[in-house]
Amino acid sequence: MNHHSKPNTPALDSYWMPFTANRQFKAAPRLLASAEGMHYTSVDGRKILDGTAGLWCVNAGHGRRQIASAVERQLLTLDFAPSFQMGHPIAFDFAERLAEIAPGGPDEKLDRVFFTGSGSESVDTALKIAVAYQRSIGQGTRTRLIGRERGYHGVGFGGISVGGLVNNRRVFPLIPGTDHLRHTHDLAKNSFVKGQPEHGAELADDLERLVALHGAETIAACIVEPVAGSTGVLIPPKGYLERLHKICTTHGILLIFDEVITGFGRLGAPFATDYFGVTPDLVTTAKGLTNGAIPMGAVFASRKVHDALMHGPEGQIELFHGYTYSGHPAACAAGIATLEIYRDEGLLTRAADLQDDWHEAMHSLKGLPHVADIRTIGLIAGIELTSRDGAPGARAYDVFVDCFERGLLIRVTGDIIAFSPPLIAEKSHIEDLVSMLGDALKRVQ
Repeated sequence: MNHHSKPNTPALDSYWMPFTANRQFKAAPRLLASAEGMHYTSVDGRKILDGTAGLWCVNAGHGRRQIASAVERQLLTLDFAPSFQMGHPIAFDFAERLAEIAPGGPDEKLDRVFFTGSGSESVDTALKIAVAYQRSIGQGTRTRLIGRERGYHGVGFGGISVGGLVNNRRVFPLIPGTDHLRHTHDLAKNSFVKGQPEHGAELADDLERLVALHGAETIAACIVEPVAGSTGVLIPPKGYLERLHKICTTHGILLIFDEVITGFGRLGAPFATDYFGVTPDLVTTAKGLTNGAIPMGAVFASRKVHDALMHGPEGQIELFHGYTYSGHPAACAAGIATLEIYRDEGLLTRAADLQDDWHEAMHSLKGLPHVADIRTIGLIAGIELTSRDGAPGARAYDVFVDCFERGLLIRVTGDIIAFSPPLIAEKSHIEDLVSMLGDALKRVQ
């Protein structure tokens, strides 16, 4: 029996786990049985401090009865209703409530909401809307999509095509006509920065290079994460997003912000769009939309984009796109309850109050063994470790396992540790998190 096994551990063979080394995991499984507030409980009864908000999604903390009760009521009232040529009130209600806090604020009118089932679906939806928009305004040659190196935009064929994580792409065919900006990570110039780094705004000019290479008349949209999360917390240099926005506007290219991670309070503002003061044409969301309780995503579209498709005969479908579970009643109920918690507890801006303590606590790890860089913004941190010769990622994985065994859940990508705790975190949780990670870094070889 391994360290985490119990006599009643379920059989593990049938479940093919996502983004997991299945054989390695099943030889020594890490199983979570319950959760409340800032903690999980493992199957062997240990408390695990959640340093990652589940998977960047449980922003309001675990076990929120208000959300569970709303979902229960909705399931007993209307469990499912089709959304093709039909509707149900709660989907329209949820969309209106989202429109009230839409990225950029009311003046930017980024308040037309298309519901999806996940972040991956939100990305593919936004890409399709962008191409459809260009066609609707007579720019049908604009089909090319621009992403960025080290970007992560989910696992649909559109998302992996504009994404820039090699392992996500290498065995799958990609959509023709995509291209990529250079990433913004510059460890030599921007190490150990709190907030936005000083150097690198000029990297946005890479879009001008792609315009010169392909022709603006071929490019429909450019998609970036305002803060790249899954690749290891890459924070945009000062002026970078503003410069990228200006280039897109100049050349008639739609700008898409992938806010699946940064949406709903992660940076101390409702959206990264608000935090950075740069408003794109489309914003993709998921994760914090329902506090992770029910799978759901949403795309915010500007009225400019939305209204351009609202032409032709009134009986004509404007966008041939959608999902069985778009606007699912139970997901909408979870989302409305989540928004109410965010509002009542001030969680959409709470990270701004925690940010200084967060910066100081995380950067106190500087100088510990193997720490090559620390970068923080909002309630996010990336701790980059030096790699072992010939074994990239192995050191961070060992830290991950060590932390879990001693009561802390972290996330690793390669040799980068990422933190994004629930927004209900207190200073004591931050102190515990840093202490446990620091001890693990001292133990790992």
